[in-house]
Amino acid sequence: MEESDRINEQTFSNGDSYSGDFKGILPHGKGKYTWSDGTIYEGDWEEGKMTGKGCIVWSSGAKYEGDFSGGYLHGFGTFIGPDRSVYRGTWRMNIRHGVGRKGYPNSDIYDGSWKEGVHEGNGRYSWNSGNTYIGNWKGGKMSGRGVMKWANGDIYDGSWLNGHRHGSGVYRFADGGYYFGTWSKGLKDGKGKFYPAGSKHPSVNMFSGTLGNDDSEKMILSQNSSMDSKELKTPKPRVKRSISEKIPVGGILKSSGRISHRTTSLDERSIFCDSAKGLVCNNSPCKFLHTSDEGQREEHESSTVVYEREYTQGVLIKEIVRNCAELQRKGKRQSKFSVKEVKKRSCVDIFEGHQSYYLMLNLQLGIRYTVGKITPVPMREVRASDFGDRARIRMYFPRKGSQFTPSHCSIDFYWKDYCPMVFRNLREMFKLDAAEYMMSICGDDGLRELSSPGKSGSIFYLSLDDRFVIKTLKRTELKVLLKMLYKYYIHVGEHENTLITKFFGLHRITLRGGRKVRFVVMGNMFCTELRIHRSYDLKGSTIGRSTDKVKIKENTTLKDLDLSFEFHMDKLLRESLFKQIAIDCMFLESQQIIDYSLLLGLHFRAPEHLKTLLEPPSTTSSPESVLAYDGISTQGELMIPPSGLLLVTHEPSFVSTAPGPHIRGSTLRAFSLGDKEVDLLLPGTGRLRVQLGVNMPAKANHKLLKEEVDDSMEVELFEVYDVVLYMGIIDILQEYNVKKKVEHAYKSLQFDPLKISAVEPKLYAKRFINFLKKVFPDQP
Repeated sequence: MEESDRINEQTFSNGDSYSGDFKGILPHGKGKYTWSDGTIYEGDWEEGKMTGKGCIVWSSGAKYEGDFSGGYLHGFGTFIGPDRSVYRGTWRMNIRHGVGRKGYPNSDIYDGSWKEGVHEGNGRYSWNSGNTYIGNWKGGKMSGRGVMKWANGDIYDGSWLNGHRHGSGVYRFADGGYYFGTWSKGLKDGKGKFYPAGSKHPSVNMFSGTLGNDDSEKMILSQNSSMDSKELKTPKPRVKRSISEKIPVGGILKSSGRISHRTTSLDERSIFCDSAKGLVCNNSPCKFLHTSDEGQREEHESSTVVYEREYTQGVLIKEIVRNCAELQRKGKRQSKFSVKEVKKRSCVDIFEGHQSYYLMLNLQLGIRYTVGKITPVPMREVRASDFGDRARIRMYFPRKGSQFTPSHCSIDFYWKDYCPMVFRNLREMFKLDAAEYMMSICGDDGLRELSSPGKSGSIFYLSLDDRFVIKTLKRTELKVLLKMLYKYYIHVGEHENTLITKFFGLHRITLRGGRKVRFVVMGNMFCTELRIHRSYDLKGSTIGRSTDKVKIKENTTLKDLDLSFEFHMDKLLRESLFKQIAIDCMFLESQQIIDYSLLLGLHFRAPEHLKTLLEPPSTTSSPESVLAYDGISTQGELMIPPSGLLLVTHEPSFVSTAPGPHIRGSTLRAFSLGDKEVDLLLPGTGRLRVQLGVNMPAKANHKLLKEEVDDSMEVELFEVYDVVLYMGIIDILQEYNVKKKVEHAYKSLQFDPLKISAVEPKLYAKRFINFLKKVFPDQP
């Protein structure tokens, strides 16, 4: 390297000045550069760029001392903002990135991972009020698993999304009470259990060992030990690229002035939300807009009772009071039931134990191969041969790989894809992108296994994005689907509003020993924009169509006799619904299909006049503070919309028209708006397109069931609810068989087996429709 030339000082035409070492005409070595606006850098230079150790002080008073590379803050350093906030940690290209600790002007502290200038990954945020959050962050907001501890002693351990409690979690009150349940956007939403202080239920004891003590915090922090170190170290950065330019002497380092003008990029502009407190930070003192659940604390004299509750957007709508002894007996019965369930399932699941993982891998490998092979084929109309016995793709997948298949970590298997051109066209018809389809099912995140919701013994997998359900089939079910595939293809092509299950692929895996597993890929009807609070499988039957109370869990699909509502909807919406149900039932009847169901999902809306009771007005000291609840901004008095659900004229630009795995139909028309296409407006939530079986608004009137709950008190707090309905016809692969199916299928429908004739599918359809007309009665 050439010797650096020493020049005491040089002043440039733009008013900047430099004193220090040069290499030719470029600063190189040690030097001090002063910009015309007063910004000063002193430290190492390399061929005209700030590289190495240095210190820069902006005219605003902000200061950075640490590593530089190629003219950027890059490596490890300490930044003191003009507001006296302090960040000490790693940087990448002028942006906080890596691990660091930031102290805010109001004494809040964040210690953890950063990505592109915002909190991302594991971290700990401590508010000046004494509240602390330890857990995952994404995009500057609490997202994922995390623990929030309030200054009053309350603790929440569970899931977060966009700064709010969202998903499953456990809330422990300072007095020792627990609430196990689910949340949506910071509010209780769905079913849960409240155990008053002193309860000794096993599940409470299990969580009390890991919640609410210092050991739990130490356990969590031990996973992020790098956040606790006062001296954060990082290896010397490697410069990969630079934006700074080499400029002639006349305009030397003029572009480097960008550092003095990019101060805003160094300031925090993200929002940090403490869901329970509605915290908002913007590089200014953080303000609490909401209270914790302390105001919702339940005090009870006796700890011998447990409260099974159901909430909708924070409003309690149903409560069952049980005694602890009864609940413990129920838990024991559930344990016995679970053992039986496992034994029963192991007879069906040929991939016992961890080998079920291999089944998922094989499925992903086969679908990726099939879709990749068929997608490049030019689009064309299907032919009769595409439905024939020869319309198959077969391939052997050895573990070591072959000329046509990649190596993999699963077991050797044979793959068969049925009618690939037909299902390729069906996916096109349902407007599914091939790449998105493959990524959803075959992405690195994989599939997750679900417990079977029925008696079929089938294995169910759900794609990580919830768009697709994959179900194992019996050999008879596969034959039924292949037999009806041609008519099915025509039916869904002619009726875009069909409620019948949408099929996207049919496959088979064969192990080297000859064991076969058959799969069908379907759209998930409950991949919805709104949370499904309850779901029902309705067949129009009475015998054997209730759910054992012991077996009911958070996501249990209930049956006909469990339904305690009837639904009233707009006249034209109802007419469209039953018109399509009649068409679909006629098709199923023509294919001799019976035992199908209407899968009904309910999203409840909280009574609007009660939302004011959820949380008290903000007591923040800031006079400009605004209470934000559920997307509705208010100042002073709370502004509550007159109705929870509003139908408005359809505006394509205001709603998402992107098709989903369960959505394809046209926008529906409503009688109440003069036979116009409509959208559903949910105050504080959004605007949704109304389609058949998707986002359909209704009033749910509660009916008192004859069956009473023994040794408990069940209270339904409201008689009428606003609900949003989601529905579709499922289980359409059960073919009518006079010899084998009559008694099994029709005794449950209270038919006399001796009077059953060859037209039973017609009788099934008639009974099915008549039952649904009672569930969705016509307006009086």
